[in-house]
Amino acid sequence: MSPRIGRPKSDNPKTNPIHVRLDKETKEILETYCEQENVAKTEGIRRGIHRLKSEIKK
Repeated sequence: MSPRIGRPKSDNPKTNPIHVRLDKETKEILETYCEQENVAKTEGIRRGIHRLKSEIKK
């Protein structure tokens, strides 16, 4: 049998989509950050969400 072809399975699949609308200023901030850090917008959003973790009250 031939080996399977295609993209390998991810260790951390991203299966939960979220759709948001941004105002112009927020969009520009995100784009500037992503250009500076050379990351995709989705990665920039994930990083921002992880920074919010410290603000969660327990």
